Amino acid sequence: MTGYVVAALYQFTRFERPEALRPGLEACAAHTGTCGTLLLAREGINGTIAGTREGIDTMLAHIRALPGCAGIEVKESHAAERPFGRMKVRLKREIVTLGAEADPTERVGTYVAPEEWNALIAAEDVVTIDTRNGYEVAIGSFEGALDPGTKSFRDFPAWWEANRERIGNRRVAMFCTGGIRCEKASSWLLGQGVPEVFHLKGGILKYLETVPEADSRWQGECFVFDGRVSVGHGLAEGSHTLCHACRRPLSAADRASEHYVDGVSCPQCIGEYSKADRARFAERQRQVRLAAARGDRHLGAGEASGSGGGEEGLLAHRQVDDG
Repeated sequence: MTGYVVAALYQFTRFERPEALRPGLEACAAHTGTCGTLLLAREGINGTIAGTREGIDTMLAHIRALPGCAGIEVKESHAAERPFGRMKVRLKREIVTLGAEADPTERVGTYVAPEEWNALIAAEDVVTIDTRNGYEVAIGSFEGALDPGTKSFRDFPAWWEANRERIGNRRVAMFCTGGIRCEKASSWLLGQGVPEVFHLKGGILKYLETVPEADSRWQGECFVFDGRVSVGHGLAEGSHTLCHACRRPLSAADRASEHYVDGVSCPQCIGEYSKADRARFAERQRQVRLAAARGDRHLGAGEASGSGGGEEGLLAHRQVDDG
């Protein structure tokens, strides 16, 4: 298959000195021409990388040689075009930011294989919770799942405290894009005394790859943290694009709105930025078009408009907090 192999990966493990692992990862990425974002913390590694088949295999071999990473969770898919502008390896306090005490290496919920997920969430005594954020849930989720309406994963503990009484004694089934958020959230919920917590092994990506569309309970598309923006069943590239002003996914209806100006505004962020911001966005977009006309790639096309950060490359600002 032509194009790029995209590998989403994470592993909760103990890195005593994560900063010591960074140079080797950067050197391997440079050698293989791999792009993307990797996050390192004392609790492990998380990220999405893209490259040639040979390059990704070399990078994954390097990562699997890191302490505790031999069995790292990896979900592969494909992109027709380069989905990241460059490679970044970041040091963080958490590889997915919950902001509350949770250690999946000590305790974690029960993993549920994609083939068994439908039966679990159909049970009357199970409440299904989407642990992703509002902009992700808006373009697709499982039928009947609760949407916490969070802006960041760190908002999840407060949402749970406000809603735990209405959930009551039901069993809890959780899911997210690749598995990392619900794995950490399940660890935290067990620490809060919730007796039975389940989470979708491999996340939505593994479900869409594994479960035939005819049997699927997934509705819509799945937001991903790279230039494809969304994927559907079989991990085929989806129909959404990205607003390069606010970094939210855009449907065909959004792009048809009078408030949509490529790289400058969309219906979701039309009232969120100043005139000076819009002028800056418009100039950046002009430079992107000029670079494209020359056959070059303008780095600004893949950078967040004011986020400062995996949140630093294409959607890396989402990935730093949300995995």
